[in-house]
Amino acid sequence: MSLGEFRDLLERHARPDMTTAIDGVRVCRTDPSTPPEASMSGMVLAVIAQGGKRLALGDRVYDYGVGQYLVASADLPVTGHVAPGRSVLGLGMTLEPAVIAELLLQAGPGALPRSTDTARPGIAVSDASEDLLDAIVRLLRLLDRAADRRALAPLIKREILWRLMTGEQGDAVRQLGLEDSSLNHITRAVRWIRGNYAEAFRVEDLAQLSGMSVSAFHRNFQAVTAMSPIQFQKQIRLQVARLLLANRPQDVTGVGHRVGYDSPSQFSRDYKRQFGLPPSVDAVRLRDRADHEAAAVL
Repeated sequence: MSLGEFRDLLERHARPDMTTAIDGVRVCRTDPSTPPEASMSGMVLAVIAQGGKRLALGDRVYDYGVGQYLVASADLPVTGHVAPGRSVLGLGMTLEPAVIAELLLQAGPGALPRSTDTARPGIAVSDASEDLLDAIVRLLRLLDRAADRRALAPLIKREILWRLMTGEQGDAVRQLGLEDSSLNHITRAVRWIRGNYAEAFRVEDLAQLSGMSVSAFHRNFQAVTAMSPIQFQKQIRLQVARLLLANRPQDVTGVGHRVGYDSPSQFSRDYKRQFGLPPSVDAVRLRDRADHEAAAVL
């Protein structure tokens, strides 16, 4: 399989909104001048055909480039940096726990290594095998073959998941399909914090929600997210605040209160520490950039 064909297919099908005709599959082209962006990772596979990226999660940093893949097995607050040089061309595919569970059942007992009961980091990087890259290229070819796409795309996506499940990061991916895995227990807490980011909580309650003791919950949450539950909540609050401020740049106090901050000064300090600028200044910059990008597209 040629990385050249992988790159050419991505180049041909890259669009500003990154969407494709295959559900759950995105094609991305990112310019090296793009500033660092904070976002939620989603539960995804990302594979790069050109350029390189760096992803920061808490105090962990992940670099990945041509021929490598990144797996995010939980939806985590990350900051992405584009490496200097060439623009990045990459594919993203949503990981589907229900399909992974089906594949585990079809494989049967003993066909795959037994998953550990220890939560692994929610993000991992590995070199892509030839089998994985071959399946990805065959999936991308279907973007030019509408008649084949509906029948074959789900099959090839299953093959890609199987390659991940049997690859270097297979343990983390297999845990997505196991209802009682440590990863899925922590994911319950992650979903609760994301849905209730403005509310105070007790770690004991999150541990109970996850079906773990407090000590096990702390250990596993840190392993998956690279941060404590309180730090995780702060990251979510600040990301939501940034989105709100892009449309309400004059309402810094109101936005801070909406995402859960009682102190405007604490909100401003945390925001500047996270994004490098005070919220009022960053909001204007974000709005100006959005206006410029809209004009460029039109």
